[in-house]
Amino acid sequence: MAVEYELKFRAECSVLQALSKAFPADHVHFEMQTTYYDTPARTLSARHYTLRLRQENEKKVCTLKSPAEGYGRQELEIECPTIEEGLKMLCKLDCPKDFPSLVAEGVQAVCGAKFSRIAIPVITDCFQAELALDEGILFSKDRTAPLCEVELEYKGGDRAEMTAYARILATLYGLEPEEQSKFARALQLGE
Repeated sequence: MAVEYELKFRAECSVLQALSKAFPADHVHFEMQTTYYDTPARTLSARHYTLRLRQENEKKVCTLKSPAEGYGRQELEIECPTIEEGLKMLCKLDCPKDFPSLVAEGVQAVCGAKFSRIAIPVITDCFQAELALDEGILFSKDRTAPLCEVELEYKGGDRAEMTAYARILATLYGLEPEEQSKFARALQLGE
C-alpha cells in the first residue's frame, strides 16, 4: 500500500487562476466526478477510511485511503469501471486487514464531488510534487457547497522541503490550511 502525503489549502477561485499563471510548467486538465461510499452503518468513515470511485476524464479509478502517520494517508488505487469490481480487486490487494469484512455487508453512495483540476508538476532541486488546483462543488443528497482548493502532493525527494515550500506558497497567496478531506466536508453536508 503506497503512502500519499499531501497538504491542502482553501483558496479563493481568483487565487487558482493566479497560481495557474504563475507556474509555467505543463498543465494537465482533468474533469473529475467522485462518488464516495460507505457501509450502511458508516463503519468505513468511523475508522477514517475513504472509499471512492472517481472518473478522471475518460478513466475510472477506485481508491481506498486509510490513516498513516502525520499528513500521510495509505492509498490503494486501481482502474476499474464500477465500485463492485473495485471492491473485489481492493480486497485481493494489500488492504487493511479489517476492510474485507467491513465491506461484506455492502456499500452505498453517501456523497461526492464534481470539479475541474489543473495539475502542475513542481520540480525543484530538493523535491518533486504536484500542485493541484481544484474548483467545483461538493454534494450530499440535495445539498451542495463550493469547492475551491489547492493541494500540494509529494512525489519524491525531501518532504520537509516540500512542506516548507507549501508554507511559503500559502503565505504568498493567502491560502488557509484545510484540515478536512473532500470526503469529510461532503459527508457533513448530509448531516
